[in-house]
Amino acid sequence: MFVPLYDGKPVKHISLQWVTLTIIGLNIAVYLMVNVLDSNAIGSLKYITLSLGYIPSIGNDLKTLPVEFQLLSQDYYYITMLTSSFIHADWMHLAGNMIFVWVFGDNVEDALGHIKFIIFYILCAIAAVWFHGLIFAESDGPLIGASGAAAGLVTAYLMLHPKMKIWGILLFRIPLRLPAYIALGGWAAYQVIMFAIDTDGEISWASHVGGGLVGILLVVLLKRRSVPLFDREVVLPEAVELNPSAQLPEEVKLSPWGRSNNGRVDKTQFN
Repeated sequence: MFVPLYDGKPVKHISLQWVTLTIIGLNIAVYLMVNVLDSNAIGSLKYITLSLGYIPSIGNDLKTLPVEFQLLSQDYYYITMLTSSFIHADWMHLAGNMIFVWVFGDNVEDALGHIKFIIFYILCAIAAVWFHGLIFAESDGPLIGASGAAAGLVTAYLMLHPKMKIWGILLFRIPLRLPAYIALGGWAAYQVIMFAIDTDGEISWASHVGGGLVGILLVVLLKRRSVPLFDREVVLPEAVELNPSAQLPEEVKLSPWGRSNNGRVDKTQFN
């Protein structure tokens, strides 16, 4: 597993990635309120997880959530497809997701613009939950965490900057600097493989795949028109300019006897 730490890609179109920072701030704030601070006002982690996390069997109308956990009515249960992405079980869960948002969010936000980036993040989060609910329709386990939305950021970044080299840690111990198409392409392939072989684990690989696929689609549709995909920079030819110091040659005088070079007879002969 490759954990990204730094990419060094500067932003060009925005002065500050305030949407990315807001997303990280909201996730941290929810974590502190639920996991660290006195949670009597909003409920325990179990209560918030069951109330605002997404449970496929409830979302697919196969079961009904107990009354004591119905913070939202059944008619508005679809809202949990978004609220679930801001709930994390522990600080490792939170930190793992926020690292991806921090490293890749600013460049995706730069490529899309602030408003479109908000739409992008929300749709990736919802798509991740929807795909998980489609694959595990009868599951009673609540889905929480921002990893599905983060997967959308990873694939979007890969579409934009595959040649950018990223510092990260391989297998949690080996520091490496790899091109994005290797580091993130390998990461994406790993998600697909685990989705195919690990159906009973605690990690929802399905949400990663769902968020990643929608990230690919949305970055193509929502990016600025001036932003190229795959690091392809458009190089325009330089404008033609007249050198003001250039001197035009003296007027060529024509010989009455035919063509000549400033009055001199061209003696070149052709055999």
